[in-house]
Amino acid sequence: MNGTQPPSCPSASTAEKIGVTFAYCLMFIVSLTGNIVIGIIVYKTKTMRKPINFFIVNMAMSDLLYPIILIPEEIQMLYIDSWLIGGPLGQALCKLGVFLGDFSAAVSAQSLVLIAVDRFGAVILPLRSPLISSKLCPFFILTTWIVAIAVNSPELFVKKLVEYPEGLFCENHWNEVFGESSSYENYILSYVVVFMFIPLVLIAILYIIIYIKIKSQIVPGEQSANAGQQRQQRERNVLKMAIAIVLGFAVCWLPVAIFRFIYLSTHTIQLRNCGIPNVLYVVNFMGLINAAINPCICSILRRNYRNKLEALFR
Repeated sequence: MNGTQPPSCPSASTAEKIGVTFAYCLMFIVSLTGNIVIGIIVYKTKTMRKPINFFIVNMAMSDLLYPIILIPEEIQMLYIDSWLIGGPLGQALCKLGVFLGDFSAAVSAQSLVLIAVDRFGAVILPLRSPLISSKLCPFFILTTWIVAIAVNSPELFVKKLVEYPEGLFCENHWNEVFGESSSYENYILSYVVVFMFIPLVLIAILYIIIYIKIKSQIVPGEQSANAGQQRQQRERNVLKMAIAIVLGFAVCWLPVAIFRFIYLSTHTIQLRNCGIPNVLYVVNFMGLINAAINPCICSILRRNYRNKLEALFR
């Protein structure tokens, strides 16, 4: 919405506002505690300091930033249509809201690709040195953050807090910053393709190959049968967790990406302040769910995470 005032829409009922506020608060607590706990578990357990766990922690740390900024903003918008905070702090929060969401998604997408590559090397090329060693993990993790910051940095320049008689509103001023020849719609489309669709297609291909390999493996000799079966079971368990994390990412972030692109392409959907429930609140909430779902997936599908979690709270 470039330089246009938000439309007036019916206000949500008090019960709806209370229900959504409770859901946001619950999501905030689960996301904050869950992602911090994942980081602590991997940090304290030497046997879990493996590439796949490092990349899960990388996703957890990026997921911490998103709800810290967005959830207070969304709760405030439930009760007051305009921004309460002006000045430099208000401008900063306006810019960070969208930036951190897309930043978190970009870091997660890159981390998921790296996890898939790591699993591919472990299953398809078990006798070779790892494709991604633990020593190289800091380099790859730093790269995911640098790429995510660089790609999403335009959001920091185009988002501005604008004052109207009705109040303050956070708006997109892409053309003012980058000129008429540049298109925000093309930027979003490129982002969705590069950080959503291409990674998901690549990940799907790698996991299909891994699945076929695991299903076709034959363990030679009776003596090695038990060891081989145990190894295959471990690979299956890790694969289940990795696929569950990918599916969680796809289910949570694809609706956000699709809605944003449709909204920007048609300019006919006016939902930002139109009460609850509406599509915008749903897709924003889906993005927030992804920030909280990974710790739950790890705890449910991986016994070592569950055991360390129980030991941490004893």
